[in-house]
Amino acid sequence: MPSKLQLRSLKAGAFLLCLWPAANLTWALFNNKLGANPVEELLRENGIWALNFLLITLAVTPVRRLTGLTWLVRFRRMLGLFAFFYALLHFAIYVSLDLQFDFPNLAEDIIERPYITIGFAAVLLLFPLAITSTNSMMRRLGRRWLTLHTLIYPIAILGVWHYWWLVKKDITEPVIYALVLCLLLGSRLFHRVRRFAKTA
Repeated sequence: MPSKLQLRSLKAGAFLLCLWPAANLTWALFNNKLGANPVEELLRENGIWALNFLLITLAVTPVRRLTGLTWLVRFRRMLGLFAFFYALLHFAIYVSLDLQFDFPNLAEDIIERPYITIGFAAVLLLFPLAITSTNSMMRRLGRRWLTLHTLIYPIAILGVWHYWWLVKKDITEPVIYALVLCLLLGSRLFHRVRRFAKTA
C-alpha cells in the first residue's frame, strides 16, 4: 500500500495524464493540426476519450481483484469524472461548433437519429453520477449511492452502441470496444456468481 504522500503524487500524475488528451486537442486546434475537418476530429476524439475513460473506470475493480492492489479504488472517482468531462466536451462541441446552437435542429436530431438519441441518453445519465460523486453525497445517499452508480453499466453500453451506430463502414474499433466491455461486465457477473455459489 503506497503512503499518503505517494498516493497524492500518483493522483496528481494521473490527473495530468487524464488532462493530456484535452490539452493536446486544444494545442492541435490552435495550430491547425486537426486536418480538413477540425470539428469532426474534435467530436470524434472527445467521444473516444469519454468511452476510454468509461471502460478504464469499469476496469478498476477487476484489476483490483486480480492484483490485490486495493488502493486502485481511490482513482475510480477521478477516472469516472474524466469520462463525464470528455462526454460533456463531446456534446458541447456537437451543439456549439457542429449545430451552431440550433436547438430545434438538436431536438430533431435527438428524435430522428437513433445514434444521437442513445448518445444523448448516455450523457444525461452521466450527470447524476457526476453530481453525486462527492463524499458528502455518498454519506447522504448511503446504500442508494451504490444503486445509483450502477448506472455506469448501461451508460457504457449506450456509449459503445452510440459509437457502433455512428460508424457506417469499418466497425473494427466499435467491435473492439464492445468486446472489452463484454469482458469487463462478464468479470463482474462471474464474481457475483462465484460469491453466490460460496454462500449457497
